[in-house]
Amino acid sequence: MAIVSRGFSGRRSASDALLPPGQHLTTDFPVLSAGPTQHIPLDRWEFTIDDGSNVLNRWNWKSFRELPTERIAVDLHCVTRWSKLGTSWEGVSLDVLLAGMASDLPYAMFRSYGDYTTNLPVKDLINKQAWIVFKYDGEDLEAEHGGPARLLVPHLYLWKSAKWVKGATLMSEDKPGFWESLGYHIYGDPWQEQRYSGA
Repeated sequence: MAIVSRGFSGRRSASDALLPPGQHLTTDFPVLSAGPTQHIPLDRWEFTIDDGSNVLNRWNWKSFRELPTERIAVDLHCVTRWSKLGTSWEGVSLDVLLAGMASDLPYAMFRSYGDYTTNLPVKDLINKQAWIVFKYDGEDLEAEHGGPARLLVPHLYLWKSAKWVKGATLMSEDKPGFWESLGYHIYGDPWQEQRYSGA
């Protein structure tokens, strides 16, 4: 008679080891948004960083696309429990966008066309952890996935990677954005299952 430890369900696959707790793999790229898809003409797009009082820097599409870019491959984890591994993007690192700014404010609130917001610590935006991306899988980023440009912060749940991003306000204190004010976790680490406040 074989003895099987309680809770044993077989060996984990290599891909399972890459999944945060409570997540499952998908090969699709589900489309989830807090509101209608935004369509922003490139001649009207801009990205602005401010400190709540002063504009620290501003780019239109032309000046943004003249910045140095990177190709990155990252895993995505959505709070709705799907994960997609090895996604391919191209964008501008937040290290580039924040370089040389005279500010030591520790938090940022990202704003999107369509009035979506999400908060992030600045320490999670630097050291090759976050990008403003404009290509997915070698193609221009489609509007349904946040094009022409979205924030990408892959080490946190995907709601932190704001679609249709248009700017960031640096702040002295952390404040909740759209989903955070409705009960989502203020930080959103998928490896800690920080889905909702109190988690």
